[in-house]
Amino acid sequence: MNVVGHLHCFVIVAEELHFGHAAERLGIAQPPLSQRIQRLEKELGVRLFDRTSRKVELTAAGRLLLDDARDILSRVERVYDLAERARRGEIGTVRAGLPSDLGGPPVAALIAAFRERRPDLRLELREISTAEQIGALADGTLDAGVVRHPCDARDLELGPLLGQPVGVLLPAGADLADAAEVRLPDLAGRDLVTFPRDEAPGAHDDLLAGCRRHGYAPPAVHEARHPQFALGLVLAGTAVAFVPRTADPGGGAVWRPLHGEPLTWRTSCAWRRAADPEHARAIADFTAVATAVLRREAGMAPLDAAPAPARRVLRPSSGFLA
Repeated sequence: MNVVGHLHCFVIVAEELHFGHAAERLGIAQPPLSQRIQRLEKELGVRLFDRTSRKVELTAAGRLLLDDARDILSRVERVYDLAERARRGEIGTVRAGLPSDLGGPPVAALIAAFRERRPDLRLELREISTAEQIGALADGTLDAGVVRHPCDARDLELGPLLGQPVGVLLPAGADLADAAEVRLPDLAGRDLVTFPRDEAPGAHDDLLAGCRRHGYAPPAVHEARHPQFALGLVLAGTAVAFVPRTADPGGGAVWRPLHGEPLTWRTSCAWRRAADPEHARAIADFTAVATAVLRREAGMAPLDAAPAPARRVLRPSSGFLA
């Protein structure tokens, strides 16, 4: 006897309390449905329904078994789901996105820390913008990510909001290169190079608004899809760039902090709630490790304010690259 199939029939009849309606839901005729219920009752040794010509009611035994029957069916469904994920090669893998401006040392530290915490799992990382991460999380092709704020994080779970002050990248021979700190108004007359607006419209606008608010209105804004191109513009004296602190920019450029830390990148982990408990635990382990690494390796610190989802405008990364 197909116990699972017969339990499914039992649950449907219990929900409908009408054999005709239950048969319609199951897509079978009523006589075979009645036979399946009878076989299940015989197998279990108890009567599940009281049937008359006018109504169908659950017996005490039927009421007692209904919740367990539903639980069994749910577990069987999960087995099939896990089997399908195994067939697609998704078991034991956490698919995560990282912004391209995160830097090599934090990425390496993240891989090592996750491997130590969950040696049973494979971490599949993608270099992907915040905007692309939001879409990939929505369609299920990504499990978790590290995103810049503000962004449209509706329907997503968010980790602690972390802040990372940015400084200015200047040519080593610039008149401000020897300053201990640079005030934003002191950059007047210099162009700015940053990530393309079409990759991060909200963050791009926020960055420029922050500059204007603190006294710097760049005459022109150049867009760079790669950090090396941006560095080239900086070295040529064409523009300045805002980036997090680096140990040694090298290549004839110097990094200087901004007075008062007027510009801050905001970052957090983001993920979609997983239905499978094991997968949910794997995602939770990744986000915990990622948050710790961002604080330790990237110099990020917790911010008091929680990240607020944007209502209309998608606002991805405010880094060199979105």
